[in-house]
Amino acid sequence: MSQEDFKLDATARNDLGKGASRRLRRLADQVPGVVYGGNIAPISISVSHNELLKHLEHEAFYSHIISLSVDGVAQDVILKDLQRHPAKPVVLHADFLRIDRNTRLTTHVPLHFINEATSKGVKIQGGKVVHNITSIDVSCLPHNLPEYIEVDLANAEIGTIIHISDLKLPSGVTSVALSHGADHDLAVATIVKPKGATEEAAAE
Repeated sequence: MSQEDFKLDATARNDLGKGASRRLRRLADQVPGVVYGGNIAPISISVSHNELLKHLEHEAFYSHIISLSVDGVAQDVILKDLQRHPAKPVVLHADFLRIDRNTRLTTHVPLHFINEATSKGVKIQGGKVVHNITSIDVSCLPHNLPEYIEVDLANAEIGTIIHISDLKLPSGVTSVALSHGADHDLAVATIVKPKGATEEAAAE
Protein backbone atom coordinates (compact mmCIF):
# COMPACT_ATOMS: atom_id res chain seq x y z
CA MET A 1 0.00 0.00 0.00
CA SER A 2 3.03 2.30 -0.09
CA GLN A 3 2.77 5.43 -2.15
CA GLU A 4 4.95 8.42 -3.00
CA ASP A 5 5.47 10.64 0.02
CA PHE A 6 3.36 13.79 0.17
CA LYS A 7 5.27 17.09 0.08
CA LEU A 8 4.27 20.23 1.94
CA ASP A 9 6.06 23.58 2.29
CA ALA A 10 5.99 25.48 5.57
CA THR A 11 7.45 28.62 7.10
CA ALA A 12 8.68 28.94 10.69
CA ARG A 13 6.90 31.72 12.56
CA ASN A 14 7.64 33.76 15.64
CA ASP A 15 4.42 35.76 15.93
CA LEU A 16 2.52 33.44 18.25
CA GLY A 17 -0.83 33.70 20.01
CA LYS A 18 -4.48 33.69 18.96
CA GLY A 19 -4.40 37.14 17.38
CA ALA A 20 -1.41 36.24 15.22
CA SER A 21 -3.07 32.98 14.16
CA ARG A 22 -6.23 34.83 13.16
CA ARG A 23 -4.19 37.34 11.12
CA LEU A 24 -2.38 34.48 9.39
CA ARG A 25 -5.61 32.82 8.36
CA ARG A 26 -7.36 36.04 7.34
CA LEU A 27 -4.61 37.99 5.57
CA ALA A 28 -2.20 35.41 4.20
CA ASP A 29 -4.39 32.35 3.60
CA GLN A 30 -2.05 30.46 5.90
CA VAL A 31 -2.81 27.80 8.51
CA PRO A 32 -0.90 27.95 11.81
CA GLY A 33 0.62 24.68 12.98
CA VAL A 34 3.30 23.04 15.04
CA VAL A 35 5.97 20.40 14.36
CA TYR A 36 7.09 18.37 17.39
CA GLY A 37 8.70 15.08 18.37
CA GLY A 38 12.13 13.55 18.17
CA ASN A 39 15.03 15.22 19.97
CA ILE A 40 14.28 18.67 18.55
CA ALA A 41 12.23 21.42 20.17
CA PRO A 42 8.74 22.06 18.78
CA ILE A 43 8.54 24.66 16.01
CA SER A 44 5.56 26.87 15.22
CA ILE A 45 4.91 26.97 11.49
CA SER A 46 2.45 28.17 8.89
CA VAL A 47 1.40 26.32 5.72
CA SER A 48 -0.65 27.36 2.70
CA HIS A 49 -4.34 26.77 3.41
CA ASN A 50 -5.08 25.91 -0.23
CA GLU A 51 -2.15 23.50 -0.48
CA LEU A 52 -3.15 21.77 2.77
CA LEU A 53 -6.80 21.48 1.71
CA LYS A 54 -5.72 19.93 -1.59
CA HIS A 55 -3.73 17.26 0.27
CA LEU A 56 -6.57 16.63 2.73
CA GLU A 57 -8.77 15.48 -0.16
CA HIS A 58 -6.59 12.34 -0.25
CA GLU A 59 -7.40 9.92 2.55
CA ALA A 60 -3.79 8.66 2.47
CA PHE A 61 -2.57 12.07 3.66
CA TYR A 62 -3.96 11.33 7.14
CA SER A 63 -1.89 8.14 7.57
CA HIS A 64 1.13 8.61 5.36
CA ILE A 65 4.64 10.02 5.62
CA ILE A 66 4.77 13.70 4.67
CA SER A 67 7.97 15.44 3.60
CA LEU A 68 7.50 18.78 5.38
CA SER A 69 9.93 21.47 4.21
CA VAL A 70 10.30 24.19 6.85
CA ASP A 71 12.13 27.18 5.34
CA GLY A 72 13.73 24.80 2.83
CA VAL A 73 14.79 22.11 5.34
CA ALA A 74 12.83 18.88 4.78
CA GLN A 75 11.84 16.49 7.56
CA ASP A 76 9.66 13.38 7.69
CA VAL A 77 6.41 13.88 9.60
CA ILE A 78 2.88 12.50 9.89
CA LEU A 79 -0.26 14.55 10.43
CA LYS A 80 -1.11 14.00 14.09
CA ASP A 81 -4.02 16.35 14.70
CA LEU A 82 -6.21 18.72 12.73
CA GLN A 83 -8.62 21.40 13.96
CA ARG A 84 -11.36 22.38 11.51
CA HIS A 85 -13.90 25.16 11.68
CA PRO A 86 -17.25 23.68 12.85
CA ALA A 87 -19.26 25.31 10.04
CA LYS A 88 -16.88 26.39 7.26
CA PRO A 89 -14.46 24.40 5.06
CA VAL A 90 -11.56 25.99 6.93
CA VAL A 91 -8.62 24.37 8.72
CA LEU A 92 -7.77 26.24 11.93
CA HIS A 93 -4.61 24.43 13.07
CA ALA A 94 -2.46 21.43 12.16
CA ASP A 95 -0.08 19.34 14.31
CA PHE A 96 2.73 17.38 12.67
CA LEU A 97 4.80 14.70 14.43
CA ARG A 98 8.42 14.15 13.39
CA ILE A 99 9.28 10.55 12.66
CA ASP A 100 12.40 8.45 12.25
CA ARG A 101 12.17 5.94 9.42
CA ASN A 102 14.03 3.38 11.58
CA THR A 103 11.81 3.79 14.66
CA ARG A 104 8.31 2.35 15.12
CA LEU A 105 5.52 4.89 15.32
CA THR A 106 1.97 4.79 16.62
CA THR A 107 -0.84 6.42 14.68
CA HIS A 108 -4.48 6.11 13.52
CA VAL A 109 -5.27 4.15 10.36
CA PRO A 110 -8.79 4.28 8.82
CA LEU A 111 -10.84 1.13 8.27
CA HIS A 112 -12.40 0.40 4.86
CA PHE A 113 -15.51 -1.78 5.07
CA ILE A 114 -15.91 -3.86 1.91
CA ASN A 115 -18.59 -6.27 0.60
CA GLU A 116 -21.26 -4.88 2.93
CA ALA A 117 -24.17 -4.86 0.47
CA THR A 118 -23.33 -8.34 -0.85
CA SER A 119 -22.69 -9.98 2.51
CA LYS A 120 -24.96 -12.87 3.50
CA GLY A 121 -26.22 -11.03 6.56
CA VAL A 122 -27.36 -8.04 4.49
CA LYS A 123 -28.29 -9.38 1.05
CA ILE A 124 -29.95 -12.65 2.08
CA GLN A 125 -30.93 -12.14 5.72
CA GLY A 126 -31.89 -8.46 5.48
CA GLY A 127 -29.59 -7.36 8.26
CA LYS A 128 -27.86 -4.03 8.76
CA VAL A 129 -24.15 -3.34 9.27
CA VAL A 130 -23.17 -1.22 12.27
CA HIS A 131 -19.68 0.30 12.23
CA ASN A 132 -18.56 0.26 15.86
CA ILE A 133 -15.25 1.99 15.10
CA THR A 134 -13.90 3.55 11.90
CA SER A 135 -10.16 3.58 12.63
CA ILE A 136 -7.64 1.78 14.82
CA ASP A 137 -4.28 2.67 16.36
CA VAL A 138 -1.38 0.71 14.90
CA SER A 139 2.33 0.43 15.61
CA CYS A 140 4.82 -0.09 12.79
CA LEU A 141 7.91 1.22 11.04
CA PRO A 142 7.07 4.22 8.83
CA HIS A 143 7.66 2.33 5.58
CA ASN A 144 5.08 -0.31 6.67
CA LEU A 145 2.39 2.26 7.49
CA PRO A 146 -0.79 1.22 5.60
CA GLU A 147 -3.04 3.77 3.94
CA TYR A 148 -6.05 1.87 5.32
CA ILE A 149 -7.04 -1.55 6.65
CA GLU A 150 -9.81 -3.55 4.98
CA VAL A 151 -12.68 -5.12 6.91
CA ASP A 152 -14.16 -7.80 4.62
CA LEU A 153 -17.82 -8.48 5.46
CA ALA A 154 -18.46 -10.92 2.57
CA ASN A 155 -19.14 -13.94 4.82
CA ALA A 156 -20.71 -12.11 7.74
CA GLU A 157 -24.21 -13.17 8.86
CA ILE A 158 -26.72 -11.59 11.23
CA GLY A 159 -25.25 -11.79 14.71
CA THR A 160 -21.66 -11.70 13.46
CA ILE A 161 -19.35 -9.45 15.45
CA ILE A 162 -15.99 -8.67 13.85
CA HIS A 163 -13.29 -7.76 16.35
CA ILE A 164 -9.89 -6.13 15.91
CA SER A 165 -8.31 -9.60 16.24
CA ASP A 166 -10.26 -10.69 13.12
CA LEU A 167 -8.62 -8.05 10.93
CA LYS A 168 -5.80 -8.99 8.57
CA LEU A 169 -3.06 -6.49 9.37
CA PRO A 170 -0.23 -5.99 6.86
CA SER A 171 3.18 -7.47 7.60
CA GLY A 172 5.04 -5.55 10.31
CA VAL A 173 1.87 -3.80 11.55
CA THR A 174 0.45 -4.52 15.02
CA SER A 175 -2.68 -3.32 16.81
CA VAL A 176 -1.99 -1.06 19.78
CA ALA A 177 -5.24 -2.16 21.47
CA LEU A 178 -4.40 -5.88 21.21
CA SER A 179 -0.94 -5.25 22.68
CA HIS A 180 -2.76 -4.30 25.92
CA GLY A 181 -4.49 -7.68 26.17
CA ALA A 182 -7.55 -9.60 24.99
CA ASP A 183 -9.98 -7.39 26.94
CA HIS A 184 -9.03 -4.54 24.56
CA ASP A 185 -10.19 -6.53 21.51
CA LEU A 186 -12.92 -4.08 20.50
CA ALA A 187 -15.81 -4.83 18.16
CA VAL A 188 -15.18 -3.27 14.76
CA ALA A 189 -18.45 -4.10 12.98
CA THR A 190 -21.67 -5.93 13.81
CA ILE A 191 -24.47 -7.22 11.60
CA VAL A 192 -27.77 -6.74 13.38
CA LYS A 193 -31.41 -7.54 12.68
CA PRO A 194 -33.47 -4.56 11.49
CA LYS A 195 -35.69 -3.20 14.25
CA GLY A 196 -39.00 -5.02 14.38
CA ALA A 197 -37.79 -8.05 12.41
CA THR A 198 -38.56 -11.44 13.85
CA GLU A 199 -36.15 -14.33 14.18
CA GLU A 200 -38.16 -16.24 11.54
CA ALA A 201 -37.96 -13.40 9.01
CA ALA A 202 -34.26 -13.06 9.57
CA ALA A 203 -33.78 -16.79 9.08
CA GLU A 204 -35.76 -16.71 5.83
